[in-house]
Amino acid sequence: MTRRAVDPAALFDAARQGDRSALARSLSLIERGGEPARVIGRLAYPLGGQAYTVGITGAPGAGKSTLTSTLLGYLRAQGQEVAVLAVDPTSPFSGGAILGDRVRMQDHATDPGVFIRSMATRGHLGGLALAAPQAIRLLDAVGRALVLVETVGVGQVEVEIAGKADTTVVVVNPGWGDSVQANKAGLMEIADVFVINKADRKGVDETRRDIEVMLDLSELGDWRPPIVPTVAHQNEGAEALWAAVTDHRAYAEESGLLKRRREARLRQELVEIVGARLDVRARELCQGDTYERLEADVLARRIDPWAAADEMLSGLGA
Repeated sequence: MTRRAVDPAALFDAARQGDRSALARSLSLIERGGEPARVIGRLAYPLGGQAYTVGITGAPGAGKSTLTSTLLGYLRAQGQEVAVLAVDPTSPFSGGAILGDRVRMQDHATDPGVFIRSMATRGHLGGLALAAPQAIRLLDAVGRALVLVETVGVGQVEVEIAGKADTTVVVVNPGWGDSVQANKAGLMEIADVFVINKADRKGVDETRRDIEVMLDLSELGDWRPPIVPTVAHQNEGAEALWAAVTDHRAYAEESGLLKRRREARLRQELVEIVGARLDVRARELCQGDTYERLEADVLARRIDPWAAADEMLSGLGA
């Protein structure tokens, strides 16, 4: 094995020089976590802050991957280089990402102007919620000015990650009115742009009306999320979608929203990292002779659980 294959700093340098294999290996290190991921993170952080991120999320089956592929085609036709981070569920067999997204985007896989990576939780401290921002920063540091973050599902983690993008696109389908209501508390609140995909089906007007009503009832700022119809499987609507994203970017930059969002993300990430590391430390404390003695005292009702926890944490100053 070459030194470059095992040295995170060397991998990072090679990735910055345009080595796609080194970039892929670096992302794998970030997924796995540990000190190699920290090394890459420390090197990438000072070089980040330039890439614009667009989150694409919505219910399974909404056509997000097809829409992302169509959008890729449009952006490449405009001469833009794009990276795609596809946040997938963790495979129960391998622990790696389910590769459906990359299969659906295979038309772009050999394009040197496109870099597609599926990402799963694996063993990273804090899981995807902490690994994804590091992966985006790495893509930023190696010169990818535009990063699309597509999430497969609408679980808490997926919505959280997509909602941390600079612009968040929420994809729905015609006839999704009841689901829109059911997901309003999470998915709907993060939308900067709505897409009604599969707009060649019946129910587009009703779905648009449902979304408009929800927006009327919401506490919006100066930006009202536009609603864009697309038919991704027929390569229709990508231009209008990107125009909406571009409009939101201009608004976010001019209003200061972009700066505020990015600062808020970093503050939240710092809190989450501290929390994740404390969680690991807590699990380490919950073993050994002292813990077993206190556990026995709690079970025998000689001491209450809070007092036992106080004793365990006294050495940490907690």
